[in-house]
Amino acid sequence: MTDTAIFTEKLNKRYGSLRAVSDLDLSVPDGSVFGFLGPNRAGKTTTIRLLLGLAHPTSGTARVLGYDIRCEGDRILPQVGALVESPAFYPYLSGRDNLRVFAHTGGYPNEKRIDEVLDIAGLADRQRDRVRTYSLGMKQRLAVAATLLNRPKLLFLDEPTNGLDPAGQADIRELVRSLGQAGHTIFISSHLLHEIEQICDHVAIIDRGRLLQQGRVADLLSEQPALRIEAEPIDQAEAILKGLGHVVERTGDNQLIAQTQRERAPEIVTALSAAGIRVYQIVSERESLEQVFLRITRNEAGRP
Repeated sequence: MTDTAIFTEKLNKRYGSLRAVSDLDLSVPDGSVFGFLGPNRAGKTTTIRLLLGLAHPTSGTARVLGYDIRCEGDRILPQVGALVESPAFYPYLSGRDNLRVFAHTGGYPNEKRIDEVLDIAGLADRQRDRVRTYSLGMKQRLAVAATLLNRPKLLFLDEPTNGLDPAGQADIRELVRSLGQAGHTIFISSHLLHEIEQICDHVAIIDRGRLLQQGRVADLLSEQPALRIEAEPIDQAEAILKGLGHVVERTGDNQLIAQTQRERAPEIVTALSAAGIRVYQIVSERESLEQVFLRITRNEAGRP
């Protein structure tokens, strides 16, 4: 496990009769940007709290940076940074002075390091301004800067773009991407699937506390080849494709996605044309992470 930043085995957390985390087996490679995905109430935040020692597991084991979360938490915390909820900044202090407070509280006051994290977060030019003048996106970048003060090996980011406008989301994505390129291991929880697809190289999907799938993003996206078909009338086209045994998803008025190999395209065109259906376009493409996520979670829930 020397190349594994986080490892869990049969990790469980119960709250009375509610099982928030159920037999969770995770393996997060060292140096990866790891996306942790799941619907609301899937157990994502509970898992992060367990890994940080903010909650205690009911059963199972977990190691973070090689240390057991049950008995070696004091070895883990100095080496991690975490943004689980947005920290409460002092609005009447500048961004820099707020970081000074965090640094002194954490026991690592270092003016040079404050300079460095302000630069990493893109806030050097606004460091003297009071935080009450910051946008929500700037406050979130300041929060990420605060997690970097102790030079962590591992970062936990729980929904870091939640509530941000598109520009703020893009800023955080770029910041996370740059941190990953700098060698940090990043464990990021998010429900924004397009965001995870852009910045993560590994991913795990959970639902109701249970692991459904994990692996490299590139591998998950290549598992299910697909054909995008534009045809009319689309209802008839969908019925014929389902009759041929294809899994089909409607994506527009005259468009659908069929999960099938590109080699099946001539057969599909022949079948549609024979039924008098006009085929305007048929294009081979891979599934998006959103489509993978929906397919896996729908299968788990027994939905078509």
